[in-house]
Amino acid sequence: MRTLKLTIAYDGTNYVGWQRQANGLSVQQVIEEACAPLVGGVAPTVSGAGRTDAGVHAFGQVASVNLESDLAVDAVRRALNVRLPADVRVLGVDDARPGFHARFDAAGKSYRYRMSMAPVLSPFDRCYVWHAPEPKRLDWMQAAAAVLAGRHDFASFQASGGFVRETVRTLDRLDVSQTGDELVIDCAGDGFLRHMVRIIAGTLAEVGTGLRPAASLADVLEARDRRVAGATAPALGLALMNVRY
Repeated sequence: MRTLKLTIAYDGTNYVGWQRQANGLSVQQVIEEACAPLVGGVAPTVSGAGRTDAGVHAFGQVASVNLESDLAVDAVRRALNVRLPADVRVLGVDDARPGFHARFDAAGKSYRYRMSMAPVLSPFDRCYVWHAPEPKRLDWMQAAAAVLAGRHDFASFQASGGFVRETVRTLDRLDVSQTGDELVIDCAGDGFLRHMVRIIAGTLAEVGTGLRPAASLADVLEARDRRVAGATAPALGLALMNVRY
């Protein structure tokens, strides 16, 4: 039995998220089904490093799978991509140490969130960028991001439905940049709560439009109450960029 590490990119538009669900097609399901012919037709369990939500994309998702196969890793990659839909690609396959688990062994992840202030959003960005055309002050958003960076209790930035008891996380990086009409939020940390990046993006957008001052985010953190943070930004602007081990 071999443990393989898969590096995967996908457009999440047509999926209910990474994890298998009864209400629609997931990324995990199509990858497991692509693996099935390699092991005699019974789909193995493929474990992802991050359980991205419906509509969320990935440039560098990582998954682990145990396979009884003698195929070279490049042959496994080719065999999977032949069977996968065009909006899911296995970028790389590596032999991992026995017992490697993509989720439990991950030391950190990085995400990117994109929003556009353009009066009219390009149709080519419609599935990947949040169209939020209200003018926003970059410097205000950067000041707010500086408040959130570091190690804090992010309970105020956890969506309902999360069952994590420990809500303290470390954000090693929270940068806001602007190119033309597009704002980009880059976020890296040791772990993320349910919808945490999207709530951060929604809150920073409110700061940028003047709905709340940047300094108030210290009080939002201290409150540990989801109701005091900003709105949850749409899923389509979010992408998992990479996983650190």
